[in-house]
Amino acid sequence: MPKVGMQPIRRQQLIEATLASVNELGFAETSIQQIAQRAGVSTGIISHYFKGKNGLIEATMRYLLQQLAVTVQQKKAECGDQPQDRLMAIVHANFSTPQTDHAAMKVWLAFWANSLHQPELHRLQQINHYRLHSNLKFEFMKVMTIDRAEIAAQTLAALIDGFWLRGALMNEEMNLSVPITICNAFIQRQFE
Repeated sequence: MPKVGMQPIRRQQLIEATLASVNELGFAETSIQQIAQRAGVSTGIISHYFKGKNGLIEATMRYLLQQLAVTVQQKKAECGDQPQDRLMAIVHANFSTPQTDHAAMKVWLAFWANSLHQPELHRLQQINHYRLHSNLKFEFMKVMTIDRAEIAAQTLAALIDGFWLRGALMNEEMNLSVPITICNAFIQRQFE
């Protein structure tokens, strides 16, 4: 009989083991057996909670997306009401430590690649894309027309994604000051 209250703990253990395994071995080489071994559970637990590797990857992505959403809200709560500050809060959240550590970055890359072939991951990617775009456009629309806000939001999202992708593909720690400085310069130019 399972212990009461263990499900959230087990799920989190498995998500953390997935992050560690993908970081060390890559997505293709990560197996249910390796994840279970890292988490100290049987492979049956993974099947029980997640219905397999794809379900576990999906849950891991939901976890990273939730972390990102919480960080965005925290950063926005820490700044004032000025659109420039709120836009920079979004930039800072996207380049925060939980999103830019090597394990998370490798899982994000695997997620993006697999979202092309797996409908549920594709749906999560679309939600992530829409959330970023919507947050950026909302702030830009406070001071410019909807057409200009659309272009500014698309451009800033491309800067964030582009710098993030370049950083993820490097074998060294990402120098976060570069993308943050360039994104800030772009934002400031939009308000001139």
